Amino acid sequence: MDLFGFDEEINLLPKDGSVHYFGTLFSTEESQPYFHQLLHSIDWKNDVAILFGKRIETKRKVAWYGDKPYKYSYSNNTKTALPWTNELVELKKRIEEKTGETFNSCLLNLYHNGSEGMAWHSDGEKDLKKHGAIASVSFGAERKFAFKHKQTKETVNILLQTGSLLVMKDETQDFWLHRLPPTKKQTGPRINLTFRTIIE
Repeated sequence: MDLFGFDEEINLLPKDGSVHYFGTLFSTEESQPYFHQLLHSIDWKNDVAILFGKRIETKRKVAWYGDKPYKYSYSNNTKTALPWTNELVELKKRIEEKTGETFNSCLLNLYHNGSEGMAWHSDGEKDLKKHGAIASVSFGAERKFAFKHKQTKETVNILLQTGSLLVMKDETQDFWLHRLPPTKKQTGPRINLTFRTIIE
């Protein structure tokens, strides 16, 4: 199922979780400066995963920020959160006001072009608040985002616009996988911020 319109009151998932798309929370005039500020002020590093005992370095770059130097482990790799930048504090406040949720950390991804994506996965790491909200903000190139039910294999696709906000919560990570599929279309870079809650 492809969803290209939006209504934040409607759950995009047919069952077993909650995903709400708020559309463009940040205007184009706001999104472009945020994109450039984040591109140059964030401490970007190539992501690393240990797969079958082998160290894999991704083209995609990542960064991890938070209220405290929280540890976050995924793909057999552990990161330590850096202190918030001014831009991240501003963005977190806007998102918390819009969603009514609170967040203490943020994982950022930098995709340089359409060939870079993210494979099917769910964010079920033990460090994260169980069934807590994950707020995903996009700046830069529009990209398709996909969900797939772990049992039924049914899919839901949505086009994420620059300045847009998508929130996943409740049992979504238990029952659904998500990914950012690569595309052969000529696309520019995209920055994605996923605000999260780490359990201390």
